[in-house]
Amino acid sequence: HASLSLSGTTKSNVIVNTTTSPLKVYDNRKEAFNLGSDARLICSNKTLTKAVFVIWNIELKHKTCKISFNHEGQSSNSCNDGKSLQNSTDQSFLHIPNFSVNDVGVYKCESTYTGGNENYNIRVGVTAPPVVSAWLEQRGNKMVAVCRAERGIPAANISWSVTGNQSVTQQNNPDGFITVESQLEVPEDTDHANLACIVRHELWEWERTETPKFRGGQVCFDALNDNTV
Repeated sequence: HASLSLSGTTKSNVIVNTTTSPLKVYDNRKEAFNLGSDARLICSNKTLTKAVFVIWNIELKHKTCKISFNHEGQSSNSCNDGKSLQNSTDQSFLHIPNFSVNDVGVYKCESTYTGGNENYNIRVGVTAPPVVSAWLEQRGNKMVAVCRAERGIPAANISWSVTGNQSVTQQNNPDGFITVESQLEVPEDTDHANLACIVRHELWEWERTETPKFRGGQVCFDALNDNTV
């Protein structure tokens, strides 16, 4: 066996068996697609004219299904969820429309062609940007700033423009989405114009900044102890 690494956006580990004929290739890799995007998984870079058959065995959280195609034009599809084998520039690929958390799983593909056989084991995940919100709360004589990044994959990172006592909680939802919340005890001498939470996420090229404000109907007592006589 000879091993080699592939560069690119996906993590890949390829083992080529050169001790027997025909040639056999085993490829394990990871890929992730944005929530709501149209995903494309390529089983083999061999052209359709060389393919004898292509079989996708798909293992999802709630079901397993199979999609196959052979050189005689026969095909089968037990997924019934929009997934389909499509062709582009003489190449076959698995099309997954409107990618969702239900499409996360292990996609195993076997491609047999003239002269060899390729087996792909692809762990497919999803990425999703969080929804960011920020607000202020008066708790006794303390003011607390709250910043929340909801339902992101992977988890967002939250920081603050000012220093103070802060706590971070992370909620991992059963559907894979992650909500992160940071609470900051705002120092009394803070200029609110300079108070902001900074949120970073893998999908964003730039960080997002939110300025926390009191929600409607809430009153800000900037310094309750100043009212004491």
